[in-house]
Amino acid sequence: MSAAGYLISSVPLRTASGGVMVAIPLVAIEQTGSVALGGALTAAALAPAALAAPLAGVALDRSRAPRRLVLLAAAVTAIAYAAAAFLGVLPVAIIAVALVAAGCMTPFLTGGLSSFVTEEIDDERRAYATDAMSYNFSSIGGPAIVAIAVSLASARTAMLVLAAVALVGGVASLAMRMRPRSVQPQSVRGAIVEGTRHLVTHRPLAIVTLSSTLTQLGQGGLAIAAVALSIERAGSEGQAAVIVTAFAVGALIGSVLMTVRRWTARPPEWVMAAGFLGTGVATLAAVPDLGLPWTVFAVALSGLFTASSSAAMLLLRKQQSPPPVRSQVFTVGAGLRIGAAAAGAAIAGQLAGLDAGLLIALVGIVWVVSAVLLLAYPRGTEPLPE
Repeated sequence: MSAAGYLISSVPLRTASGGVMVAIPLVAIEQTGSVALGGALTAAALAPAALAAPLAGVALDRSRAPRRLVLLAAAVTAIAYAAAAFLGVLPVAIIAVALVAAGCMTPFLTGGLSSFVTEEIDDERRAYATDAMSYNFSSIGGPAIVAIAVSLASARTAMLVLAAVALVGGVASLAMRMRPRSVQPQSVRGAIVEGTRHLVTHRPLAIVTLSSTLTQLGQGGLAIAAVALSIERAGSEGQAAVIVTAFAVGALIGSVLMTVRRWTARPPEWVMAAGFLGTGVATLAAVPDLGLPWTVFAVALSGLFTASSSAAMLLLRKQQSPPPVRSQVFTVGAGLRIGAAAAGAAIAGQLAGLDAGLLIALVGIVWVVSAVLLLAYPRGTEPLPE
């Protein structure tokens, strides 16, 4: 299966998950008029990912048919999103339970798929550049689908479309090569302990995980900072979406460039650090109030650097995790990043009264600190044997 084939499956699955963060609050407002309910249901769909990540990883590592698990995760997600479309008809409790179930499936569709990408694409660097592109396509595609569906019909329709998109991705995943991994017979608890021990005590992987998780505090706070920047520099919050979209578009362009050409022969830890530093410095360039166009350009440039760092991070996860715990490493890493992004948004929300320039400066500093942490990565570290 080609890179295109991998994208055909992974992009719809991740697009559905990305779009639901926008669609659920809109459905809640449309059907009940309650913003608070929308926030609570969005949390129900997101929060379980971090808790379910180790179990999802163990399941994929031990499964004789990992593709079936991905299809099952897609089906559960589709059913949950379809149920959420009928908020105001179905009891809220049923919808909340369904969204929690979908949240538990998210690690299969994010880090879980990433852990198998090199079976689809032999060249490791190209494989993870393609995977980074998948995430970036989805970060734009999900909200875009919701916006189009809402403008043409309703938020309820948007949820139903996302459900269909998830199901399409699940069916497409059946064509992927996801070979079972050879693992020693072991209890689930023992497998989780082994994976956690490796993630925490294997220094190269621990540093990569810590650094990449920290970046998401900044990325999670970007949306809040964008609102503050829009209010201060455009006179209303209306341009916040443009600023956030600029970041996503920059990341997508960077991903495309990464898949077309290999830009450096430097080791992945160097590429990861340089990408984080580039994102931080470009974000800091948005601190001076030189007008909204400059702000949008600087944020777009910051997104451009995330493509190389994301691809390098995924490659290092693969190289520094033995096959018996590889899916667990990927799913836990993805879960930690989702949790950190949520925390970043919450922290930025509490700091929303600060000057917008200071708020975006804090976002940039987080990325710079993440780059500095990678100086502790042991030099000369070789990939673990397969």
